[in-house]
Amino acid sequence: MKWRRGRTTDTTTPADDGGPEVAEAMAAAVPQHRNAFILMGIGGAVLGAFGLASIAPIFAPVFFALVLTICVHPLRDALERRGVPRGLATGSVILAVILLLLTFGYAVLVAFGQFAALLPQFEPQIEEWLGDVASWLTSIGVTADQIAAIGSDFDPSVLVGFVGGLIGGLTGWVSLLVIIFTMLLLLAMDGAFLPTLLRQLRPHRPLVVTALSAYASNVRRYMVVTTLLGLVQGFLNWLALVLLGVPGAFIWGLLSFLCSFIPNIGYFIAIVPPLIFGGLVGGWPTVIAVIVVYGIVNAGVQSVVQPRVVGNAVALSQGITFFSVLFWALVIGPVGAILAIPLTLLVRVLLVDTNPSMAWMRPLLGDLDDAKDSMAATDAELKAARAARRAERTRGAGAADHP
Repeated sequence: MKWRRGRTTDTTTPADDGGPEVAEAMAAAVPQHRNAFILMGIGGAVLGAFGLASIAPIFAPVFFALVLTICVHPLRDALERRGVPRGLATGSVILAVILLLLTFGYAVLVAFGQFAALLPQFEPQIEEWLGDVASWLTSIGVTADQIAAIGSDFDPSVLVGFVGGLIGGLTGWVSLLVIIFTMLLLLAMDGAFLPTLLRQLRPHRPLVVTALSAYASNVRRYMVVTTLLGLVQGFLNWLALVLLGVPGAFIWGLLSFLCSFIPNIGYFIAIVPPLIFGGLVGGWPTVIAVIVVYGIVNAGVQSVVQPRVVGNAVALSQGITFFSVLFWALVIGPVGAILAIPLTLLVRVLLVDTNPSMAWMRPLLGDLDDAKDSMAATDAELKAARAARRAERTRGAGAADHP
């Protein structure tokens, strides 16, 4: 300690105060602090998930409106560049989104109506099919009492009543639609100031602006491409089901379009109803034909075309993508499964993309460009090494034959 004019100045180091023991204790405490931060982060994530689940009825439509606003924002930019007044451009964007929602809502109402009319027509076939299933269960050792207990819980008329109640309950969606349309209006109005706000923010937070801009671009590309390819997928499936004579082809085509937004498991959800009704009218040949058609269309659209068009917009691993569908569906309901990718990308932006110290997490989450380049270089080196060894063995064999 130094004394200087009545005050003290501390010039000691940790080793001076307590020697090597103190320094070692402080070094050992660093991992403990890191573990504490990790535990706090996990606890915050759990509380956040429960919080989102508690406000899911309002969070889901608000986020859905945000995604729609992001998708149609280029339309506003294009109109403003052509000299259209800002207010008219905003109104055009809102009108375009509302027309899309109304068109989709009308298609859903038509599909529900057809489904409600379809089930009673096939009630005898469904009961006959259940009888065949009961016979098969008996053949593998399931008792008649167990089969009766299972059958007593199923009544096709219950499905009709459920669908009818769902259609009648559409009037209860008024509050949901009000939230969506109100948020669309407000977000579209706020979007007029967004480019200026981002320019003002860039000198102070350049990484945040870059991450938010990349998020908007990636979400827009993913949603627009998925929508267009989903329409193609739904149309092809509808056309194939019509040619195969499967009842309710329009319903299952619309279901295929909706399930195209659900990665990994959407295909399996969309194929079940046409398999059942195809089997009721055409037997196993129709079932096999539906599996083949859906497999070809799904593989062609989602496994070949979509990755090439979307590119690196969704830098998420397959495991994280699958988990995100399950997680968001559990937190905010079925809409969460459809919006799983935008929601997960938003979490990545908030926790990783805007935090320089977390950049090392991107490859673990699925940003594999560098890893693919490294693997390609390694494969090339191994291939060259194998070729060199083969050439060396060939020269050695030739030398042995001609001493």
